[in-house]
This record gives sequence, C-alpha cells and structure tokens, in this order.
Amino acid sequence: MAGNNVSHANNRTRRRFLPNLQEASLFSDALNKQVQVRLTTSAIRTVEKRGGIDAFLLSTTSDKLGAKARVLKRQIQKAVASKAA
Repeated sequence: MAGNNVSHANNRTRRRFLPNLQEASLFSDALNKQVQVRLTTSAIRTVEKRGGIDAFLLSTTSDKLGAKARVLKRQIQKAVASKAA
C-alpha cells in the first residue's frame, strides 16, 4: 500500500506501507525437523493458534498458500500418510 507522511505543518510526502515480515523457524512434528519460513507476524500468530505449522498447512487450501508453502504441505502430507500406513 502507499500513502502519505503528514507533518505537523501538513506537508505531505509519499511513503509505502510494507508488511512486517519475519524469518521464523517452526518445528514440524510430521517431518521431525525445524522449517525455516518467512511469514508476517499475523501469520505467525495464526500458525500458533491453529496448533503448529503442520495443522496450519493441512487445514489451509493450497490456492491460499505460496509456492514454498505448497511444497512444504506436500512433504507433510507424504510424511503423515507414511506414518499412518
């Protein structure tokens, strides 16, 4: 998004509103390893609320995920299927 910085004298200069991206390492129970992801802070809170990265990815539709998240979701699905079999 874009907008204006407005000073006390009401001068306006253009600025950008960027997402608060963070590098996070989350533990995947299905893969039994740490996974490095780049998420917004709100997404990190959502992952924690849903019960971890495995539950979050399995409950989210693939069209709402990025390319790296889709690859990770497929790896988790394969790991869960092999543990069940």
